[in-house]
Amino acid sequence: MTVLSPTVLVLHSAGSRGEIESVAKRLNPIGASQMLFMSTVLSLLLAGAAPSDSATAIFAGGCFWSMEHPFDQLDGVTAVTVGFTGGRTANPTYEEVSSGGTGHLESVRVVYDPRKVTYETLLDAFWHNIDPLQADGQFCDHGPQYHTAIFYHDSTQQRLAEQSKRSLEGRFRQPIVTLIAPAAAFYPAEERHQHFYRKNSAYYKAYRLGCGRDRRLREVWGADAARVASQKGWNPMQFRKPGDAELKGSLTPLQYEVTQHEATERPFHNDFWDNHRPGIYVDVVSGEPLFSSLDKFDSGTGWPSFTRPLEAPNVKEKTDRSLLMTRTEVRSTHAESHLGHVFEDGPAPTGLRYCINSAALRFIPVERLAEEGYAQYLPLFQTAAQRD
Repeated sequence: MTVLSPTVLVLHSAGSRGEIESVAKRLNPIGASQMLFMSTVLSLLLAGAAPSDSATAIFAGGCFWSMEHPFDQLDGVTAVTVGFTGGRTANPTYEEVSSGGTGHLESVRVVYDPRKVTYETLLDAFWHNIDPLQADGQFCDHGPQYHTAIFYHDSTQQRLAEQSKRSLEGRFRQPIVTLIAPAAAFYPAEERHQHFYRKNSAYYKAYRLGCGRDRRLREVWGADAARVASQKGWNPMQFRKPGDAELKGSLTPLQYEVTQHEATERPFHNDFWDNHRPGIYVDVVSGEPLFSSLDKFDSGTGWPSFTRPLEAPNVKEKTDRSLLMTRTEVRSTHAESHLGHVFEDGPAPTGLRYCINSAALRFIPVERLAEEGYAQYLPLFQTAAQRD
């Protein structure tokens, strides 16, 4: 058992590092013989200090224009800076790094409040906005400066990063090429590159579409693909349906054919027919809330089925006379996405069966509702849990 001296006990009553140092100097005038004492005491006390309200993470995910937004939109992130790290020269320019000769990677430095957002959440945002299987760059950008990497600042970040990488290797059953390395000097890029996606939105959208970033993300991540809407949650006043060319670039071929050309996906071979996790289903194009897991049931048809919409105004019906029969088609109100059909053979309490294509939906699990801007639906699941 360690017995603390009176000096250490007094120090223990101090709070911040500055307060600790101030008390220590008054009690122990610093001399050569006291340096080891001070170092030991500070290390012991600060190890148990309250968590800092600021921490830093650095990620490289290809073009840094596209890596700002995923972190900008997270509650608890206080600053995102694009720049360069991991190279051989100090203060490189964008042109020097773009040549591929400096060894730097285009990166983002994320300053965040760990009391509000965890490092695991940052890792999740990072992974779902890159292709972790592409070794020669990212999407249409090729070269060493576009390689992916996680730069850790301490052993905890290293452990969590390596753990997440192992988890993905188990999911994809092939090597994850993303480097995990100690953080090095980070050099902010020129001002014209900071928040480029906001300052030059038209140019950025054209670049992102032409690069095929969103299409590839959906191919890699499927239903978990990163959301690329300009704001969290759903705001019908801000939604503008993308043009056909943009939809082709952002949706998978199946999502495009289902939502835009009334195709039907295969039963029992789609993302959500047997999904039993609690959460909500939103339109894959707009993000407008459509259905809830609380109203989902197993219809035996091989497609996700619901007894009613989560938000009735977001779902509209249309007479469908294709295939030599008359049915009631279901479409999303704002995105005009084809969703499926509704039939009068469902269970209580409505007697309806909304038979929906998974490809028209994006699923948001209950634990991510607040983070993605749908916190207003959390009470539904809390009430259901209380009833159970």
